[in-house]
Amino acid sequence: MSTDIDSYYLEKDEPNKSCLLTLRDIIIRQDVNITETRTYGMPCFCYKKKRLCYLWTDKKTDTPYLLMVEGKHLKHPELEEGSRTRMKIFRVNPNKDLPINLIITILNEALDLYRLGIINTEKK
Repeated sequence: MSTDIDSYYLEKDEPNKSCLLTLRDIIIRQDVNITETRTYGMPCFCYKKKRLCYLWTDKKTDTPYLLMVEGKHLKHPELEEGSRTRMKIFRVNPNKDLPINLIITILNEALDLYRLGIINTEKK
């Protein structure tokens, strides 16, 4: 893990820091092919080098969320599309217990898009 990625988390105040670190751990544990990098200033998680999701905090509310890159393929009512055409977000309240089972379900549904070839992971 690089210092640049670590600094993103370490610069956050509590409770966001703990929340984001926990989300990071949940994401990485879902598949051995998940790697973490920093893209656009935020942690980006890739599956076989294809973007899977990002972690970020809302600029207005300063609350964390999980940004699912292929959100348009995911059909969970908890995911917000907003004005996005491709991505959806899952907001997290850092002051409450994380809905871990729901987060794992959403992540694995997204990973299945890659595993089943719906989203191509091969280099062109």
